[in-house]
Amino acid sequence: MMKKNQILQKYAEGKTLVNGWISIPSSYAAEVMAHTGVDSVTVDMQHGMIGFADLMHILQAVSSSTATPLVRVPSSEPSMIMKTLDAGSYGIICPSVDDPKICKTVVDACRYPPLGNRSFGPSRGLTYGGADYVKYANDEIMILAMIESQQALDNLDEILDTPGLTGIYIGPNDLAFSLGVIPGSASDKVETAISHILSEAKKRNLFTGIFCSGLENAQYRKEQGFNLVTPGNDAGALRNAYQTFVGKLNDEDKSEIESTGGY
Repeated sequence: MMKKNQILQKYAEGKTLVNGWISIPSSYAAEVMAHTGVDSVTVDMQHGMIGFADLMHILQAVSSSTATPLVRVPSSEPSMIMKTLDAGSYGIICPSVDDPKICKTVVDACRYPPLGNRSFGPSRGLTYGGADYVKYANDEIMILAMIESQQALDNLDEILDTPGLTGIYIGPNDLAFSLGVIPGSASDKVETAISHILSEAKKRNLFTGIFCSGLENAQYRKEQGFNLVTPGNDAGALRNAYQTFVGKLNDEDKSEIESTGGY
């Protein structure tokens, strides 16, 4: 039987999940992150420096671990979504899902007929998922719509009610931009919006994830009730670690650095 999506299984058990985030086009870096104990690893094809050829190697590296491979696609363009799934991703995080029409386009691209219009050609999906991948893929593939704009907030009910949607993933920095707030700054307006999105998603028993600015913020989002938290990305972790090393060696205090990772 097709390899189970461990994220969906752990979610059903009520566990809070930790998600790694890959922006560096390195299979070695991805392999290291995947073996740190994270529940999933998201490969960022929107803002990460990653192309499709890189994606294949990274997904192969992640597959050496127990982490579930996810991909943030560049956009809602169906052919890229389908190609990413064919490469072995077990979930799609789609940016800029601002209205229900976009959301339906994304969902349809992720589901085989009759539930959607995903084209047949599972390629590496058969290798990673198993010989009966096509039979069970509609049950195992996650579809997360990124809510990150005022327009998405205005259309939130219709987006969340899209049949087949697994859940949402909040991009707090773009959301802040859209609300007229500088990303990373304390804002009641942004926090109110995040709480509203979370509440409405939970009313519908939808999966909820969010990008966080670091460990402390991830711990807060976990306590807030998000199902999946991402405590920064690989580039940010590398930068922060070395800034801390250099700062301490130069007798400078670098202990308060946090990474937004640009997301």
